[in-house]
Amino acid sequence: MSTPTEDRVMLAVARPEWAAARRIVVKIGSALLTDRATGQLKAEWLNSLMDDVAELARAGKDVVLVSSGAVALGRHKLGLPKGSLELEQSQAAAAVGQISLAHAYQELANARGLTAAQILLTLGDTEERRRYLNARQTIDVLLALKAIPVVNENDTVATTEIRYGDNDRLSARVASMVSADCLVLLSDIDGLYTAPPNDDSNARHIPLVTEITPEIEAMAGDAGTELSKGGMKTKVEAAKIALNAGTNMVITTGKIMHPLRAIAAGAKVTWFLAKSDPVTAKKRWLAGHLVPAGQVFLDAGAEKALLSGKSLLPAGVTRIDGSFDRGDAVIIRAHDGRELGRGLIAYPAIEARRIIGKRSTEIAAILGYEGRDTLIHRDDMALHAGVLRS
Repeated sequence: MSTPTEDRVMLAVARPEWAAARRIVVKIGSALLTDRATGQLKAEWLNSLMDDVAELARAGKDVVLVSSGAVALGRHKLGLPKGSLELEQSQAAAAVGQISLAHAYQELANARGLTAAQILLTLGDTEERRRYLNARQTIDVLLALKAIPVVNENDTVATTEIRYGDNDRLSARVASMVSADCLVLLSDIDGLYTAPPNDDSNARHIPLVTEITPEIEAMAGDAGTELSKGGMKTKVEAAKIALNAGTNMVITTGKIMHPLRAIAAGAKVTWFLAKSDPVTAKKRWLAGHLVPAGQVFLDAGAEKALLSGKSLLPAGVTRIDGSFDRGDAVIIRAHDGRELGRGLIAYPAIEARRIIGKRSTEIAAILGYEGRDTLIHRDDMALHAGVLRS
């Protein structure tokens, strides 16, 4: 049964983008997760959120949680004072609080037949290519195994100079990393307004944003709290990251029970809509903005497979040029030298040369470890339009 607060926010039919989303990232702030007075987890609220997550999982959707709360929980257990903490105190609080936070998610997930997994990231993990690819692959494998990754910034080691400092932008980078269809920012406010509604009684709610203009940025006031470093400004910055990656974003209130269920029921929210889907955005980026580090040449059979929408297997590659690392961009060429497109290669050059012309089932024996079956996955590949039309 919904509460009166829930009834007030269920105003309309949910946008089709919510039902269509297959992979969803949900950001949960400290102010929603922890009680400001006691420093304890808001157990009833978190239970309702995990009910929502379980419903999405049963519907076949992938869900990634980006959760704050470790510092807020840890500072209470350590008896640290209210207000700003020194960096070392914050790191100590995170080290203590992270155990409680992970345990809470694990217990709640297990009670619903789900498996929770902890992922701790720093700024470098999403900005440095090799670490980015390792993190992405770990999350992809967890989702394939139907686990619920719970991501947080690794506050125990991150310093002021090398940290996000807010989980709005971190969640947007995670959504971009995993090619999410939708990013949900659970907030203490139900969306973007023309002005901070607590300060301006004439502020109007904006239900839909299709482009981040200077006017939209100017509307972003600071809605942060003591426990939440983020404000509307960081949420709009997160929207920029998400939309550029082809991910739709929702800002909605988390101050109700079952906040994700409320979105499906047509809650009052602000939708930021991307102009393309994650795969299309990624392919456009691949096609136009990367300096290739090498080349791969295909036989006729592999060219035909690519044009039919297949991934590139090692067996179809006849030659490799250049020196590159895993995740670098390479030019894909036909056997006669025609450029077919570009892609992100799954192996460094030294290993790729050892497996070209071989079956995927032979990769483990040749390299000594279980690698990817594909040399370039179709989602990491952008073929030229002229090639596709021919």
